[in-house]
Amino acid sequence: MRTAGWLALGVVIVCGTTLAVSRAAEESPAPSTEANAPPTAQPPASSVPVTPKNAAPPPSVTIIGASDAHGVLGRDVLSAANEDMGRIVDVIVDRSGHVRAAVIDFGGFLGVGSRKIVVDWNALRFGKITNKKDSITLELTKAQVAAAPEYKEDTPMVVLGASGSLQPLQAVQ
Repeated sequence: MRTAGWLALGVVIVCGTTLAVSRAAEESPAPSTEANAPPTAQPPASSVPVTPKNAAPPPSVTIIGASDAHGVLGRDVLSAANEDMGRIVDVIVDRSGHVRAAVIDFGGFLGVGSRKIVVDWNALRFGKITNKKDSITLELTKAQVAAAPEYKEDTPMVVLGASGSLQPLQAVQ
């Protein structure tokens, strides 16, 4: 219902703007006399807006229902055995924009002693995430994640994946 309200508001704004522009185009400017006009006066500019040749087309719009998609940053991650695995703090994409992995802040207590590790996106399961409190499941054990090397930005990363699920990133020439 909220989406329909925003859509209706958008239609009203567009209609109002169109009406205001058309009324402004119909109104003629105040008449000027020869004495008031400068000697090199230019003819008045056209009141019809001119669209540049390279104008961008309007963007496409997609409406996604609130129950159809959810954000993942900050979500708790649990193992299949319901062990706390940490929290998703970043998403890794390749050069073509495809999601490859998630960075999980793992271990520690209240941020002390934690470290970031990278897990393959395909090792995550998003079964039941209907609200912010729901967690994501990782198909790895706590021991496997604890043995993973720490992720440091701008260095080669080791991506931990479920058995055989990770495809190597091809170098772009």
